[in-house]
Amino acid sequence: MLEKKLKALGLTGGEYDTICSYLGREPNELEMALFGVMWSEHCSYKSSRDQLKKLPQDGPQVVQGPGENAGAVDIGDGYVAVLKIESHNHPSAIEPYQGAATGVGGIVRDIFTMGARPIAILNSLRFGSLEEKKTRQLFTRVVKGIGDYGNCIGVPTVGGEVFFSTSYRENPLVNAMCVGIARKDMLVRARAQRGESTVMVVGARTGRDGIQGASFASCELTQNSSDDRPAVQVGDPFMEKLLLEACLELREKDLVEGVQDLGAAGLTSAASEVASRSGLGMEIDVEKVPLRDENMSAMEIMLSESQERMLVIPREGCEVEVVETFLRWGLDAAVIGQTTEGSDLIVREGKTIKGQVPVDSLVDKAPRYTRSAQGTGKKQEQIKVAEPGDIGEVFRKILASPNLASKRWVYEQYDHMVGVNTVWGPGIGAALLRVPGTKRGLAMTTDGNGRYCFLDPYVGGIIAVMEAARNLVSMGARPLAVTDCLNFGSPEKPHIYWQFKEVLRGMALACQKLNTPIVSGNVSFYNETGGQAIFPTPVVGMIGLLEDINQHLVPGFQEENLAIILLGETFDEMGGSEYLAFIEGREEGKPPQVDIAREMAAQEAVMEAFELGMLENIQDLSEGGLALALAEMTFTAGMGAQVELTGKLPPHVQLFSESQSRFLLTCSEGNLKQVMDFLREKDIPTQHLGWSGGDSLRIKGVLDVPVKEMETIWTNAMANQLGY
Repeated sequence: MLEKKLKALGLTGGEYDTICSYLGREPNELEMALFGVMWSEHCSYKSSRDQLKKLPQDGPQVVQGPGENAGAVDIGDGYVAVLKIESHNHPSAIEPYQGAATGVGGIVRDIFTMGARPIAILNSLRFGSLEEKKTRQLFTRVVKGIGDYGNCIGVPTVGGEVFFSTSYRENPLVNAMCVGIARKDMLVRARAQRGESTVMVVGARTGRDGIQGASFASCELTQNSSDDRPAVQVGDPFMEKLLLEACLELREKDLVEGVQDLGAAGLTSAASEVASRSGLGMEIDVEKVPLRDENMSAMEIMLSESQERMLVIPREGCEVEVVETFLRWGLDAAVIGQTTEGSDLIVREGKTIKGQVPVDSLVDKAPRYTRSAQGTGKKQEQIKVAEPGDIGEVFRKILASPNLASKRWVYEQYDHMVGVNTVWGPGIGAALLRVPGTKRGLAMTTDGNGRYCFLDPYVGGIIAVMEAARNLVSMGARPLAVTDCLNFGSPEKPHIYWQFKEVLRGMALACQKLNTPIVSGNVSFYNETGGQAIFPTPVVGMIGLLEDINQHLVPGFQEENLAIILLGETFDEMGGSEYLAFIEGREEGKPPQVDIAREMAAQEAVMEAFELGMLENIQDLSEGGLALALAEMTFTAGMGAQVELTGKLPPHVQLFSESQSRFLLTCSEGNLKQVMDFLREKDIPTQHLGWSGGDSLRIKGVLDVPVKEMETIWTNAMANQLGY
């Protein structure tokens, strides 16, 4: 019987023995449940916490690093950018609409809990093949969930990415990111400043939805996972909008000591983590928690993950004003307990103590595991791809690849202009927003290629960070900070844990070189079904700063006779490429390699040239290579280009290789010599490829495709595959 209970709670026999030693007795049913959720992988990070310490987390720009609801970095003029990304993978796999919607709601709460006004939402999505009906259903419902929630709360969804591979067939990934702005001196932390502080729960009433959600997110999916639908929360974006404004009003009036979102593990996590950060104990009376459902037990109340709720610690004497604020916004606010000078979390039901456990045993003393890690020992070989008979036809096909084609069908369902701060929204490498109250701009992106990480986790980790940085540089923004969402299979499998450690090793090096500390994030393990894991998929959310928003560049060819320059060197690196996967049906080979020094030199040279006013456009090269970069530059204004390939590599390699550290730049004819001389002085390989103009993309002796034809293929591919 005990073994069955432990399994249901996600606890091991050894962990149960440890719990007994902490308590000096056997736990009761409620206490076991508290440990079950708090020691889950989702809440305790028991397999990853020690490894995450290897990531760079500090820098002069860091105001708040990992350990709070979100990270915060200084952006000047007394403001901070607050950022966080998290996963909602398992819920989205079994209930895609609510899973995705509540993923957005949760990440937005992490931002305004800090006292920051959310200004942007981004997402990173992974699905199986669009040729399968199940994938199409999951995909369309996830997109609708993201769009409906974000649109209703009035926060623009400005960017993201979508990637398809059979690796994600049974385990789609839904990662949501949010960015907010706050005054540096008005950040709110999730902690109390004294014993006997009042503890309140505010917002929506508590129901039975989401119970055991943290434990559900910490195990593999099975054929019976659909039976766990009660573990998926149900969101109300209109309630969230009211909660957002009410919480920001508390900040403006300086009425609170601390605020904590009720997310994974609900009231249990919020209470224990606030107490832990504060070095205090806490008493909670579940009879005082406003309920949506009748006859809820103490366990159900403590474990519920009902959405749109916050734990609030008012300043002394401000309780009445806090209640009045929430009532004015049509929300519940109830005193449910207080902090104590002790060290225990005490759960009462009126005068009856239902459970009492040391706070540190739930949080700081949760198990830490360094798992066995072992690589496969298989080295990926360089892939040689035969030259296709008709490159023009192959080019047309690859424009329709789900991973390269336009995501317009997705982002047209998102409001990306609400709030009027969006300068550039979805559809390009990075979004760009004004920082209200300043002349600055904030660029933001999400990136991460799971295919590269599967083929070489270390290199894939480096590329995930560097590609995100190149996206920001293409907007003229200097990379500033990272939030990451690390999606992997079971850490109990040595090759998966090896992938995890290698990806982190690559990311750590890249972030150190870029001076972009990782200030927040999330680890999502157990993304596998029937023993089949997803590709190791680190998603990097990165923000960058543009000192003067008025100096931003306009993407694409905007006028004729602009010189087109390729900065960086192309190698025969077709392994792991979209060409190999989509045209030849192979996800294999040695992925493109990264020379860190070359990468840093390329990014710095582009930024310097931009800041000196030499450039008209910047476009980074990534998936799809030079061919896709040229095509995308023609779409913005419908203007073509005439290009000549001069390298020694075969044309199809020059066009479709995904070699790193490359940019396409444009400048005026009069600036061409100055730009070329400047870049060559930096000792970076540079080629003048040709000129903008005309109504076709003409690559001499290789292909000639009208811009309208390319754009039609590229724009309509996804909608066609979905049957719209």
